[in-house]
Amino acid sequence: MLKSGFARSLRAAALRPSPYRTAAISQRFASTANTNTGKIHQVIGAVVDVKFENENLPAIYNALTTDNGGNRLVLEVAQHLGENVVRTIAMDGTEGLVRGAPATDTGEPITTPVGDGTLGRIMNVTGDPIDERGPIKHQKRRPIHAEAPSFIDQSTSAEVLVTGIKVVDLLAPYARGGKIGLFGGAGVGKTVFIQELINNIAKAHGGYSVFTGVGERTREGNDLYHEMQETGVIQLEGESKVALVFGQMNEPPGARARVALTGLTVAEEFRSQGKDVLLFVDNVYRFLQAGSEVSALLGRIPSAVGYQPTLAVDMGMMQERITTTKEGSITSVQAVYVPADDLTDPAPATTFAHLDATTVLSRGISELGIYPAVDPLDSRSRMLDPRVVGDEHYRTATQVQQILQEYKSLQDIIAILGMDELSEQDKLTVERARKIQRFLSQPFTVAQVFTGIEGALVDLKDTIRSFKAILNGECDDMPEGAFYMVGDIESARAKAEKILSELDN
Repeated sequence: MLKSGFARSLRAAALRPSPYRTAAISQRFASTANTNTGKIHQVIGAVVDVKFENENLPAIYNALTTDNGGNRLVLEVAQHLGENVVRTIAMDGTEGLVRGAPATDTGEPITTPVGDGTLGRIMNVTGDPIDERGPIKHQKRRPIHAEAPSFIDQSTSAEVLVTGIKVVDLLAPYARGGKIGLFGGAGVGKTVFIQELINNIAKAHGGYSVFTGVGERTREGNDLYHEMQETGVIQLEGESKVALVFGQMNEPPGARARVALTGLTVAEEFRSQGKDVLLFVDNVYRFLQAGSEVSALLGRIPSAVGYQPTLAVDMGMMQERITTTKEGSITSVQAVYVPADDLTDPAPATTFAHLDATTVLSRGISELGIYPAVDPLDSRSRMLDPRVVGDEHYRTATQVQQILQEYKSLQDIIAILGMDELSEQDKLTVERARKIQRFLSQPFTVAQVFTGIEGALVDLKDTIRSFKAILNGECDDMPEGAFYMVGDIESARAKAEKILSELDN
């Protein structure tokens, strides 16, 4: 009896969180008060071992700094090896480092400038400016490693983030504080789509955006920066709407594995100010790929397909920080590269588990000249639920998808036999579907300098009303051309009158 009662009390004690264990979790990313200087013990590529004389070792994730040919090199502690040696990952090239050189513990993780001073600027993983425009004016720095907001601080209500882009808002709406996967090949309009989202979030919600380039081409980052200047998203002398953080494919794996966290930290500060923030990660696959390289350098045994054994944890720790709190929200749009088009590859498969919506940009639609080239049948969102968006929105969206699907199935018959062989009902379906297809196009504000057409930001109610009018046959007398590159149905009617008057003349 006594023995079983003692065992029961032991089990209860094991399940009860100890104050020591709770403290350890809450202080996981806390800085250490005492700074310490060690000496470089060994350099193997991006891995640098540092030996300290006493047992006051830097904590895991602490940043060490050393001088490398006059440049400050940041090292992040990854492992304690024993005998007062710590293994670190370099955030930049290690060429020129020598054994015996001093490395100083900063006493805290890598920190980055945050706040309004980062807007319009380009930073690297350690928060240093790389746009040759002088130091970043900031009041505050934040460590890039942080806990996800606790459940009590998170907002649990499902809200739609209205983007002003018709095809997205109607068929695959974004969740406020959600994660969206952006799929698309080269040249289908990803960059313009991203710029329009940045512009619309700033206009409609007064929010800011953070663009994080992870392991992609330096040329693309440079092009994006200059395009943002041309379209007014970045104003060198005025107010900019976006902060840029780059760790491109020529950087060491340590920088590529951490730059997404730097961008996320900048976004978290804006969220704490009560803003709706849009966080772009291009490309989330490169984040996991860099983690795999770091894992191999640290000597961990690889998991499936050569990925790191901590793949799900690495992804989860980043994704859980992207959420809506009672103060503000971070909505993330993540470009996803699918290696060899294999959706079962562990990296994209792990990513899909976190996504709330997918926006697929199709080459076939871009070849028709319809922009944004979002595929209305392939794009999905868990927000397209009558309990979230309401019955009217849900019914309209499903009817639009149904008529487009019917048109798609009739295209083979039309190609072989022509329109004349269709029934009257099928002819009506095709006519309405073609009008809907063209009406899903939209003039973008950021593309105005190229198209000469004024950009349109369409309210969700106007979008639903406009598509209902086409479905109900109210626009059957209007020519197809009237629906191309317009905002709402009133703009289409005005364009139709103009086309018909020109034909009469």
